This record gives sequence, C-alpha cells and structure tokens, in this order.
Amino acid sequence: MGELELRIAVRGEKSVAVHQFHRGALRILRPHYLDDSGQVCYVVVNPGGAYLGADLYVIDVEVADGARLLLTTQAATKIYRTPDSFAEQRMRLRLGEGSQLELAPDQLIAYRGASYRQNTHITLHPTSSLAISEVITPGWSPDGASFRYDELRLRTEIRVESGGRSGLLALDNLLIRPPTHDVTGMGFMEGFSHMGSLIVVDRRVNQALADELHVLTGGLEAYTGVSLTATVDGISGLVLRSLSNSTEELNRLLGACSALLRQRWHGTAPLDLRKY
Repeated sequence: MGELELRIAVRGEKSVAVHQFHRGALRILRPHYLDDSGQVCYVVVNPGGAYLGADLYVIDVEVADGARLLLTTQAATKIYRTPDSFAEQRMRLRLGEGSQLELAPDQLIAYRGASYRQNTHITLHPTSSLAISEVITPGWSPDGASFRYDELRLRTEIRVESGGRSGLLALDNLLIRPPTHDVTGMGFMEGFSHMGSLIVVDRRVNQALADELHVLTGGLEAYTGVSLTATVDGISGLVLRSLSNSTEELNRLLGACSALLRQRWHGTAPLDLRKY
C-alpha cells in the first residue's frame, strides 16, 4: 500500500508545495527547478522497487491557480507476477485556473504473469494546460517471448469544471489481455511490442496541431495516429498513440512532441531530466 498527496501553489515567482503527505511505499524527492520559468519538478519514488499482487497505490495531486508542475518517476514502474490479485494505481489530478501539469513517468514494464489496473481521474479548468506521456513495454520472460503478462487495464477520464458545471472531455480505456487475444495481430499491436501515448489538453489544441504532430512523428521508427477529443467550454484535447519495438524510440518520439509544446506554449526548453 502506498499513498501520496501533493498540492502545488504559487509563492512569489515560483511554484512550491504547500501540502505534502506520504505513507507506505510511495515517496517524493526534494523539489528542483529545471529552468527559471518557476515550474517545479517532483520525482515520485517507490522504495519497494516494483508493484506486486494486491498492491494498491493512491496518488492525489492538485495544481492550484497559476501553478506549474512537472511530475515524473525515479525509474520504470515494474509490474511483477500477481498470482493472487492484480496490482492497482489510482491517481486523481486537479488543475486550477491557468495552471500547467506535465506528467512524464518512465516506462511501465509488465512481466510474465502480471495483471495491472491504472485508473486516472482528471479535472481541469478551461484555461489549464495538461500533457501526459506514457510508454508501455512487455518485460523479460524465460522463453524470450513478448506479451507474457496477463492483463493491462488503463483508464483515463478527463473532465472540465467551470462555474459549477462539469463536462466529460475524454474517456480513454486501454485494455490488453494477451492470453485471450492475439495482441500482436492486425488492428491491435500490428506486430509491434511497445506502445506510447501522449494526452494533451489545452485551449490551443486544434486540427492544425494534430496534423503537425503527426508529421513530426513520421520520420521515426514507429506507427503513430492522432485523434482529437470533443470541445468543452472552449478547451480541447488530443490523444497520440504510437507503436514501436523500442522504448528509446518511443521516448524520442514523445520527447520531440513535448519539446514542441513546451517551447511554443510555455517558452521552456526540451525536458532533460538527467536520471541516468
């Protein structure tokens, strides 16, 4: 069991944590700032090193009005065998007026016999800016074959709240069950083993941006598609999903998209988290 609470607000010219709480197998490292933009970066740590059967991790993050947060992980999230029950992560993210959140964890690795559920619920203001990137990869198995995990279920719900009203912007539900379906085949993983995703919500999202990101990813060794969400209270989102056989290639692809958005919208340099 692990619990983590983090609330970010503006103090002076910087975003700082005004509330922190952790219990069990979740921690955060001390804050640091990658540039002079005032955006604070926090790193989530799991001292146990991996998720196991019946583990439950609950993360609650609030980015207050005008605050800016970059949240990442210290290392890959590893899901080991879960013979008795699935491992689960529940994450709630709340973004205030004019706030910015970048969620950029290292890759999720599902090993043989792993079953994992991830539920992410996001509420944001029509003036918020959100970018979430994620890479999923199958872990090593003794026979050298991919897709030996049992199930991955990743559900992301995004709602826009303003003036007491709440509207559903997007619901992304990804379910992969290798024992039941041929996930390597046409219409699913198309022969690839790794999957990358980028979810962006911002008032500046439009078809032109979706087309630009599609062109940007075209020169990489990956198969990519981009879809737009509905528009709620003047704010829209896009979902980019990419297939590849390499974590590094997907990180390169998602990094290129992130760099474009960071420079154009926020005037900041590409991410360089220097973890390794």
